[in-house]
Amino acid sequence: MTAVACRTSTPGLACALRAALLTLAVLGIGCATTSGSDGEGEDAPDLGVEIRPDAPPEYDVLVAQQHASEGRAPEALAALERAVAKDDSSAYLQRVLADSLARSSRLDEALVHARRAYELDPSNQDGRHLLVQLLRIQRDVPAIEALLLDENGVPRDTNAAYSLHEVYIEAGRGEDALVMAEWLLKHEDEPLRAHIARANAFQRLGKPEQAEGALRDAIALRPDDLRLYGALARSMRERGNRDGEIALYREILDKQPDDHATLLALAEAQMADDDLEGAITTLERVEQRFPGDERVSLRLGFLYYEARRFPEASARFERALAANPEEHEIAFFLGVAQRRVGNDDAALAAFRSIPADHEHFGEAQTQIASIFERRGDYAQAMSAVQAAIAIERTRPLELYAATLQAKSGDLDSAVAYVEKLIEAEPNNDELHYNLGVIYGEAKEPDRAIDAMKKALALNPDNASALNFIGYTWAERGENLDEAEKMIVRAIELRPEDGFIVDSLGWVYYMRARPLVQSGRMDAAQAYIERALAELERADELTGGDPVISEHLGDTYLLRGERRRALDMFEEALQQGPRDNEQPNLHEKLENLRRELQ
Repeated sequence: MTAVACRTSTPGLACALRAALLTLAVLGIGCATTSGSDGEGEDAPDLGVEIRPDAPPEYDVLVAQQHASEGRAPEALAALERAVAKDDSSAYLQRVLADSLARSSRLDEALVHARRAYELDPSNQDGRHLLVQLLRIQRDVPAIEALLLDENGVPRDTNAAYSLHEVYIEAGRGEDALVMAEWLLKHEDEPLRAHIARANAFQRLGKPEQAEGALRDAIALRPDDLRLYGALARSMRERGNRDGEIALYREILDKQPDDHATLLALAEAQMADDDLEGAITTLERVEQRFPGDERVSLRLGFLYYEARRFPEASARFERALAANPEEHEIAFFLGVAQRRVGNDDAALAAFRSIPADHEHFGEAQTQIASIFERRGDYAQAMSAVQAAIAIERTRPLELYAATLQAKSGDLDSAVAYVEKLIEAEPNNDELHYNLGVIYGEAKEPDRAIDAMKKALALNPDNASALNFIGYTWAERGENLDEAEKMIVRAIELRPEDGFIVDSLGWVYYMRARPLVQSGRMDAAQAYIERALAELERADELTGGDPVISEHLGDTYLLRGERRRALDMFEEALQQGPRDNEQPNLHEKLENLRRELQ
C-alpha cells in the first residue's frame, strides 16, 4: 500500500480519506479524474454506483463532496447520513453532518449531531463553535454558558468570552456583555476585538458616548481601518451629533482623500444638516474623482435644482436622461429647470417626452399649458389642459380650463361653468374664489373683488381671497391700510407662501412710492427697507419668479440703486415674464440700459 503524507487539524480521517481513494482504485471502483496543469488530479467516485454499503464511510464523504460541488445538496446530505450510520463515533463525521443539516434548515437534527460531535471531541474548537451557533439560534443561553464557562464561571478562553459577549448582546443583557468585553481586554494580547466588544456593550446599554470612546480606542490600534470609523460615524449619527459625524468623515478623508463611501456619507450628513452648498461641494468632488458614477451626477443635479442653480441642474439632468431615456421623472425635472432659465422650447421638449401612462404626465401637461398661457397662445394651453383632464379629471384642472376660457375672451362660458358649480355648492368658498380669479383674468377687478368678498363671507380665513383683494388694492394704490391687514392675516395662515409675502412687500412699496415722489425720502426709507426684506424673502420662498424679480427691481429703483434695479429686471426677463402681469418690463429694462450706458 502506498504511504500518504498529510497535515491537517483532523489527521486521522483526512489521511484515511486520501488512503481510501487509493484503496477504492485498487478494489476496482470506477473513478473520474480531474487533471490540473501539472497533470495531477483528485479521483472522484463514480456516482452511477454511489451507494456501497460495504465501502468505508470515507467513500460516502467523497460522494457527498462531489454532490455538493455540483449543487446537489439533498444528495450530499444523504451521503453524509450514510457515512455517519457506518461510523457514529466519528466526531468529524458528526460535525460535518450537523453543518450540512444546518445549511438545509434542519436545525433540530443539526443540534443533535452537533451535541454528539462535542461529546466525542470536546477539545475541538470547530465543533464547539458550531454547537454554540446552533444554540444561539435556539436562544438557549444557559446551555451556551455551560459550554463556554468553566466550573468557576470564567470563560474557557478568549474565543469563548467573545462568543458569550455576542450571545449576551443578542439577549439584551448589556451588563453581562460588558463584563465579557472587560475580561477580553485583560486577557487578549491584541485588544482590538475587546475594544469593539466594549463599544457594542455600551451601545446596548444606551451609553453612546462611552461606546464612541471604546471605538476611539480601537481606532488608536488600527488607524487605517475605515470600518471602525464607519461604526463611530453611525453612532454619532444615531445620537444626532451631526457636527461630530461630519468632523469624523473629514478625519477619514485626511487619510484617504478619495474614499468613495466616505465622500458619499459626508454629503448625506451635510444634507441632513441643511448644508446644501457643502453637500454640493462634496458631490462635485466625487463627480470629479469618479466621473463614471451617474448616480452621483444625478444626485448633484437635484441638489443644484434645490439650490436654484438651474443651468447646472439642467446639464446633469440632460446627461442622466441621455443615459436613461426612459427615466421620465428626470425629464419632468429637466423641463422645470429649463423653464427656470427661460428656455421654454427645451422645457416643452422635455415635458412632451413624458408618456400618457406616466405619473407625471398630468403635471407635465399643466406645465405645457402654463408656457403657452404666458405666450398668449390660449388654444395650445387649453389643448394641454384637456390632455391632462383626459387622464384624470380634477376640479383644479377644470377650473384652470375655465380660467383659460376667460383669458381667451370667452368670459361667459367660463363664468357659466363656475356658476353652475356654485349653484350645486353655494357655500363652497373656494368656488367663489375661483369665480373671482376668472373675473380677474378677464380684467374685471371690481367683479373679481365682489366674488372674493363672498368667499370671505363664507370663510374669513381663505388666505387666497385675502391675498387677492389685498394685492389688487395695492396695485391700485388704494385702501392700503386694509390691504396690509388682509395680507398680514393671509401670511399668518400660510407663512411659507412666497407669493403672499410678495404682496406684503408690494404694499410697502406702494406706501413708499408717493413719499419718494413728494420728496419725503426719509419718511419713505423705512417702507423701502421693509419692502425689500419681504420681497427678498418671497424670492427665496418661491425659488425665483419674474414678477417678484420685477418688484425687487422697482424697489431698488425707488431707492436710487439703478444698477441693482437693472440686474433684477434682467433676471425677470431671463425667468420668462408673464406679459399680462408685466406689460411694462421691457420698456423699463430698455430705459435703464440706455441711462446706464
